[in-house]
Parts: sequence; structure tokens; C-alpha cells
Amino acid sequence: MLSDTEAQELLSFLQLGTRADVKGQATEYILGLTGTRDGCRYLRTKPDFLKALVTLTADVSIAIVKDCYHALVNLSADETLHQPLVKEASVLPVFLNRLLDPEYEFSDRICSVLSNLSRHERTCVQVFHELQEQKIGMAKVVEIFCTEGFNKKASLHYLGPLLSNLTQLPQARHFILDKERCVIQRLLPYTQYGASVTRRGGVVGTLRNCCFDYAHHEWLLSDEVDILPFLLLPLAGPEELSEEENEGLPVDLQYLPDDKAREEDPDIRKMLIETLLLLTATKVGRQILKKKSVYPVMREFHKWETDPQVASACEKLVQ
Repeated sequence: MLSDTEAQELLSFLQLGTRADVKGQATEYILGLTGTRDGCRYLRTKPDFLKALVTLTADVSIAIVKDCYHALVNLSADETLHQPLVKEASVLPVFLNRLLDPEYEFSDRICSVLSNLSRHERTCVQVFHELQEQKIGMAKVVEIFCTEGFNKKASLHYLGPLLSNLTQLPQARHFILDKERCVIQRLLPYTQYGASVTRRGGVVGTLRNCCFDYAHHEWLLSDEVDILPFLLLPLAGPEELSEEENEGLPVDLQYLPDDKAREEDPDIRKMLIETLLLLTATKVGRQILKKKSVYPVMREFHKWETDPQVASACEKLVQ
């Protein structure tokens, strides 16, 4: 790695006022470092470089900004850099406020960094806290997520995993499950969002986390929320069920067409099954799943499933 003298010289180039070509070479070098584990660990000991990267995301050169964001995405994928990025580089207030700008073209990179940072509980708590501090809150995150085309220059799909990560915290689940707010009802249609596996998986992860709160199961399964069809439809195929089995199903699952395809991603299929399994933790949940013909659908699913881990999750559900 760099000697102390070389590091100081490189750092002196990573400033907004530096000549563009010199600055560009310096950011390219840092980006290269972030592509290796050793490089990331080296930068962990150099908080001034982390601060410089965050500062240069406001550079006039699009190429330099792009490199800095790319480097920060790489760094945030390493858990040992989470605290330096949050505490030393103060990445959260800057990035969260940029997320609110519907014209900001690097919002997808910001979503990736926030999704990475919120994976583990300690930093997740800090992300949640900063959302409150910046007067943004969960409500705004959900609103942006559910507003199609909020940002014409970014898809914002990685807000899905961010929501999923945040709901590992009881405070975030409390917001999503607030009966007065209709938040969870807004998220349900995204279990079948064909345009992005990332967004789809993020919402399914959010629903699974919310189902750890058993006290809400009856409400989630009631007509007020009606979570079941949104979990079951992605697992249902075109197989014919008996008339009696069909009649028990939620209306959206009755007599599906011959070309009905199941969820293509095995991780999402597994999470959907785990969510159904959580809903069987209460007696009322088990009764509703039985009454709504969940088990015949899962019987056919098990015949179709080829992934051993997903099949194993299915077996736990139907036992």
C-alpha cells in the first residue's frame, strides 16, 4: 500500500479545487483500491480519504462523481467500514437529503450505499435515527418508493432492500404495521413487481420481517389488509386443483391461466414461504391458511420446485 508521504500527496489531490485531470486520476486510483479487500481495509484506517470521497460526490465533473459513488458503494459492502463511513465521513445526512431531490441523477448509487449500510443492526439503527434527525422519516421513504417515476433519472429499486433492512428494527415495523396509516397495503402489490427482482425481494423481505410480530397476524390476514393473496399468488402455478380446493382459495388465485408463471427468483420464493410459515405461529393464522386452501397450492408448488433449500422450507410449511 501507500507510504505515509504518498498517501498525503494523494489526499492533497482529492479536493474540489484540484485540476480536473489530476483529481480524476486520484479518484480512479482510489476506486481501484476499493475493488479489493485489502484496499478497503487500508482505507478503513484513512478516514480523511473517506471524507474526501463524500466531498467529491459534489464535484462538477460527472466522471469524478461517478467514480466516487462507485467507490463508496464498494466500501459500504464491507461491514468493517460501516462505522468509519457513518461516523468519520458523515455520509448519512448528505445522502439522505439528496435522496429527496427528484432531479438527482445518482440516487440509485445512494440507495445502494444506504441498503449496504443498513444490513447490520448497529448501523441500521443509525440510519433509522438519521431519518428522524433529518425530518425525513419512514413515511417519506415509503412515499418515494411507491411513487412511480419519482426520480426520472433513477429507478430507486434499492429502496426495497433498505426498507427490508430497516424493518429488522421494532420501531420501523411499528410504522409499517400502523393500522391508521395504510402503509403495508401500499407495499403489497410489489410482491409481483415484474420490472425489478430487487424491488420485489425488498418488499417480500419487509413483509417477512413484519410477520415476526405475531400480534398483528389476525389483522394482516383480515380483509382490511388481505396479505395472503399477495404472498400466495407468486408461488401458484397453472396446475388444476379440485373444485373444492379452488373454492377455498382467495378469488385472485382461483382458476389460474395455463401460462401462469411462478416467482423466478429462488431467494424470493423462500422468503414468501418463510412468511407463510410465520403466519402459522398463531392458531387463528393456521385456521385461516387451511380454510383458504394454502396447502393444496403448496403441494403443487413442492412438486414443481427444484431448489433444495426452497423445497425444504416448503416441507416445513406443509408438515
